Amino acid sequence: MENNPSNRGEVSTIEGKYLTFTLSQEEYGIGIKKIREIIRLVPITAIPEMPAYIKGVINLRGRVIPVVDLRLRFNMPEIDYTERTCIVVVEMESADGHATIGIVVDAVSEVMNIKAGDIENTPEFGTRLNTDYILGLAKMGKGVKILLDIDRALSARDISVLKSAD
Repeated sequence: MENNPSNRGEVSTIEGKYLTFTLSQEEYGIGIKKIREIIRLVPITAIPEMPAYIKGVINLRGRVIPVVDLRLRFNMPEIDYTERTCIVVVEMESADGHATIGIVVDAVSEVMNIKAGDIENTPEFGTRLNTDYILGLAKMGKGVKILLDIDRALSARDISVLKSAD
């Protein structure tokens, strides 16, 4: 899939509050308006024949929510879950409307207010890599946080599979 910079927001429009979390040794952020809640890891019911990164579904107060392991979705090595592993429940938008999903992250860090001056556009990595799901890179101290467009982090096919699971 081609990298299309026109799909990304202008830096000034993506500043705001972000929930930051870790996957592997990297820090990521999702706009706080997309976050419904953060819950501790609960038993996940596996659904047969789903891609490996779709862990299954959970019962969240009587509502069945599909769960994606974001580490596996981003082709990172699988690890055992720890006491810091949690599920971030997000509201996504797709061509079919809204979808509520849980994403498994290694640990939640904090909510940060990220200013436009701290955000760089995503560098070009060539046409073979799809980075449309990266809104920008936030320079924070000596590190960088990868700001995700959660609506684009999963493909249309992924979302249709998730909707069939709930």
